[in-house]
Amino acid sequence: MVIAIIGGDLRAVFLGKLLSDDGHYVKYFGFDNKYIGEKGGNLAEIIDKSDVVIGPLLCSNDNVNLNATLYSENIRLEDIFNFMNKEQIFIAGNITEQISKYASLKEIETVDLLKREELTVLNAIPTAEGAIQLAMEKMPITLHNSNVMIIGYGRIGKILCKMLYGIGANVHVSARKTHDLAYIKSFGYNPISSEKLIDSISDMDIIFNTVPNLILDKNILEKVGNESIIIDLASKPGGVDFKEAEKMGIKTYHALSLPGKSAPLTAADYIRHSLYNILIERGYKICY
Repeated sequence: MVIAIIGGDLRAVFLGKLLSDDGHYVKYFGFDNKYIGEKGGNLAEIIDKSDVVIGPLLCSNDNVNLNATLYSENIRLEDIFNFMNKEQIFIAGNITEQISKYASLKEIETVDLLKREELTVLNAIPTAEGAIQLAMEKMPITLHNSNVMIIGYGRIGKILCKMLYGIGANVHVSARKTHDLAYIKSFGYNPISSEKLIDSISDMDIIFNTVPNLILDKNILEKVGNESIIIDLASKPGGVDFKEAEKMGIKTYHALSLPGKSAPLTAADYIRHSLYNILIERGYKICY
């Protein structure tokens, strides 16, 4: 199979190597030479005769240009779809409705990797590890015996709770659903209903947000301790009023794309398996 990998971060570079090791012919575009070596060809040549075109896990920041963090030039999504044909598949993550509609006008099928449950669950592992690594770098105290608040009990929240509990942190978890609060209690964590978050947050040394809605607004930020730090793991725009936090002198970190920074090879392997599942479901014969 011929696979074109266009743009992305170190996960894309490692993904290409893994796919090559499986016997596929991989073509790259959207990476400076120091990441992939000397690779010839322009965008049209790279896409031509490829069976699949793979974009980044965060497809675009503006619905115009591909998110190519390891490339010094812009890559327009419009150009990618113009060069593709309707027999090819465009696979990336966080494909917005606007991008999907534009691709459909060109009769290009798009598949959003971040809507694949098998990938998002596994992707939570390097995300949680990266968040803990960042916390350890930024905190003047150990995570062991520290008071930690995790906002949200989804995929990332569940794994983050388990890891922090294993380190010996005092884990508090804020959630809306009563059955989530019951699970939180059953695992030995401290359940906090979302309505009571404002009453509990002042005692926390570190706060991890996983909810992609504004949770930490001015009213709640006013209760955050002076020495506390906030790590927001939610996709843009995040769940923190960063402007208000800055005014109050609260240290905040919007930690996006952590798997690509903390464990790009492992994350690439998760993407590879999800990619193969997608192709097998569409009738491709994949040997690996």
